[in-house]
Amino acid sequence: MTSSSSSGNIRQVSLNEAMGERYLSYALSTITARSLPDVRDGLKPVQRRILYAMKESGNTSEKPYRKSASAVGYVMMKYHPHGNDPIYEAMVRMAQDFSSRYPLIEGQGNFGSLDGDNAAAMRYTEARLSAPSMALLEGIDENAVDFQDTYNGETQEPSVLPSSFPNLLANGASGIAVGMATNIPPHNVGEICDALLALLKKASITTAELLSFMPGPDFPTGGILVEKPDAIHKAYETGRGGLRLRARYEVESLKGSQYQIVVTEIPYQVQKGRLIEKLADLWTQKKLPLLADIRDESTTDVRLVLVPRSRTVDPVVLMESLYKMTELETRFHLNMNVLDQGKVPRVLSLKQVLQAFLDHRQEVLCRRAQNRLNQIARRLEILEGFMVAYLNIEEVIRIIRFDETPKETLMKRWSLSDLQAESILNMKLRALRKLEEIQIRQEHEGLLEEQKTLQNLLSDEKSQWKSVGQQIRDIKKRFGSSHPFGLRRTTLEEAPEVTDIPLEAMIEREPVTVVCSEKGWIRSLKGHQTDDSDLRYKEGDKGKFILRAETTDKVLIFTSNGRFFTLGIDKLPGGRGHGDPLRLMIDLDPAHDIIDMRIAKTSDLKDQRLLVVASDGRGFIVATKDVMAQTKSGKQILNVEGRVRAAKCLVVEGDGVAIVGNNRKLLVFPVEEIPQMTRGRGVILQRYREGRFSDVTTFVIAEGLSWPMSGATDRIRHESDIWPWLGRRSQSGRMAPNGFPRTNTFG
Repeated sequence: MTSSSSSGNIRQVSLNEAMGERYLSYALSTITARSLPDVRDGLKPVQRRILYAMKESGNTSEKPYRKSASAVGYVMMKYHPHGNDPIYEAMVRMAQDFSSRYPLIEGQGNFGSLDGDNAAAMRYTEARLSAPSMALLEGIDENAVDFQDTYNGETQEPSVLPSSFPNLLANGASGIAVGMATNIPPHNVGEICDALLALLKKASITTAELLSFMPGPDFPTGGILVEKPDAIHKAYETGRGGLRLRARYEVESLKGSQYQIVVTEIPYQVQKGRLIEKLADLWTQKKLPLLADIRDESTTDVRLVLVPRSRTVDPVVLMESLYKMTELETRFHLNMNVLDQGKVPRVLSLKQVLQAFLDHRQEVLCRRAQNRLNQIARRLEILEGFMVAYLNIEEVIRIIRFDETPKETLMKRWSLSDLQAESILNMKLRALRKLEEIQIRQEHEGLLEEQKTLQNLLSDEKSQWKSVGQQIRDIKKRFGSSHPFGLRRTTLEEAPEVTDIPLEAMIEREPVTVVCSEKGWIRSLKGHQTDDSDLRYKEGDKGKFILRAETTDKVLIFTSNGRFFTLGIDKLPGGRGHGDPLRLMIDLDPAHDIIDMRIAKTSDLKDQRLLVVASDGRGFIVATKDVMAQTKSGKQILNVEGRVRAAKCLVVEGDGVAIVGNNRKLLVFPVEEIPQMTRGRGVILQRYREGRFSDVTTFVIAEGLSWPMSGATDRIRHESDIWPWLGRRSQSGRMAPNGFPRTNTFG
């Protein structure tokens, strides 16, 4: 690849190098200038620009609302050249009281709803800064923070806000950058301030002690946090973790001992409309048999009514089933990845985040104090010049009236500075009153006292932290429990101890017939089919497995590569069609086939065992519960390699095993000689010189062995004397008795 500069020079650059440079530049821009918040003010650049632009244009909390379009246009014109849509979307989110715990924008009009409705166009809504955002901006004009050039270099913008309000933890943040992301939950400001004061008092404070002041998130939509304390502690200690959040509900009693459940708060960032659609969909599919009806009676408050099927249904069991299947319970993945000092992305612990805020507040305090000292020094210089003028008022007037260069003359006559001389020349005549002289002397004395106080503050770090602590107490007083949003909304509780909810509580039990064709097309038909001849298949296909089951059962599928797959019968395609290809439901290698398919009932899983055998005569016993697979890729149980394939799977019944090879040699031995395993190649069940495994069965040794007779007869051959074939596992066996099927199978 070639690249040319403006001077016309051409340099050779490899494509990998060029792409790497550009992608790295893009990644850094995304991380630092778009997606991650600054740990000090908790804002992304677009949010910071919106607040600063609204403040600069006078769109503040004490003034009337203005059209949102005016704010968006101002931001785009001066600070954020990325289009009006992303600016307005960020502005809308900061105005939504269900998205932000302490909204930074006061909105008037349609700014969206909890149902997932979009906000109205920006020409129809109005906005202004809120009290928390005004707190974020306090001191912005007092050299409290650094400024940087805007995108076009015409003006400057703050690189961070002074932030007397702890916005990062108060409102949280979320974003996805390149190779990293952030997800910080909102918290209660009163509790944050308590934790900050505790950290000021004790620098060695632990995370556990901090959590005694701010025990966890406080979401704007309320809800119940049911995460265990140890998990919460670990999440805030490391900066990463998961937090379980549940909807809040009440049980309302009705006439006739009936009741209904009313959901009053839903988890954070869950759209109520989508939640109701999911509930209705599950109810329509008969996967919520404990639920009789769903009604949305919400107005400005959430009121979702759930009617149980009968009064005998335990409301706790009903809600646990809904928590398990719907977004009435969600998991908030905490990831406190922020920009430290506005430059370096880091995952910080709770203590580090709090300390970063305190350090920022100390720096802002010192910068504002120094800025005030500079202003005082300038004013004192002017006042001292005024006092010289009052002492020599007649001479000053004469010089101003008759001298051709009064400024230079004043400076030379009384050793005045340029600023003092200029200020004297700009004095108004009314300031020559005696009263003004007294006021100037009083102002001078007051400024000297203030100057001394500020100098002491800047020279004493202990005084600085004391002042920071007082500022935090003021924030707590303004936005704590007395604030409209100040009371905690999310409560911390323990989830009720409920045993595993049976599958029957999720799926309505109905009889079905599972049909799988030879070419792997599977379906479920309502009821237990009694006449298999009525079943229809695709042309050139025929039936292979016909299983009678119930919708609460599972289908176990064993394939020639030794894998087990599990499918819920309620998820199989229904109707009278040909079904769907089984290979679309499981990840089965095209080179392998289905060996066995059987029904697994919940009641059978505890004690049932399966015998799995490969084509080389090796195998072992495995518990049915150990072969249940939770994923589409299944579960590898019987290990095979080369030309060896899994060949048989059957339920172990009885105390004996009969195995036969294609060489017609039969071997009988006790089941107890086969080990029970969870995975592996197994042990040799029958040894072959010339031949391979053909079939196996289990039976009760004392009752003898049976098999169907050859030919088109339904007769059964029973061999009670099996001692000639009784041996030990891994032997070759003896020739099968006369009348044994020529197919070398037990039927």
